[in-house]
Amino acid sequence: MLQLNSNEIAQILPHRYPFALVDRIVDGEAGVFAKGIKCVSVGEPMFCGHFPTQHVMPGVLIIEAMAQVGAVAILSVPENKGKIAFFGGIKNARFRHKVIPGDVLEMTCTLTKQRGPVGIGEAKATVNGKVVASAELTFAIGNEE
Repeated sequence: MLQLNSNEIAQILPHRYPFALVDRIVDGEAGVFAKGIKCVSVGEPMFCGHFPTQHVMPGVLIIEAMAQVGAVAILSVPENKGKIAFFGGIKNARFRHKVIPGDVLEMTCTLTKQRGPVGIGEAKATVNGKVVASAELTFAIGNEE
């Protein structure tokens, strides 16, 4: 069972502030799936411009956060240690509700296929049990070089 705090996530993912978008991994199985959370705060830089009078987390950052959860799942297997998961594609992205400061974004990414260095994951984000976003994400595993 995967359970990681922000410091442990930073040992797997190269993302740092302001692009470290997962606060904690609360469940998962290496190479299979991961479930993570992000506590959305008004103090984040994205809210300076999106939108100054009505704060809404940008959909592209929700997708990125879901991808980071999936990257933890795929990079947690021993053969991928020290590698990076790059975006290979995004299909069927849907945004159903706004994500605003004070929300706890719960994200799950289940890896459905993998062939060589390429993997596909089904990702979903919820707030208070309601689906706010979903997408099929394609990952390409590469080296940090």
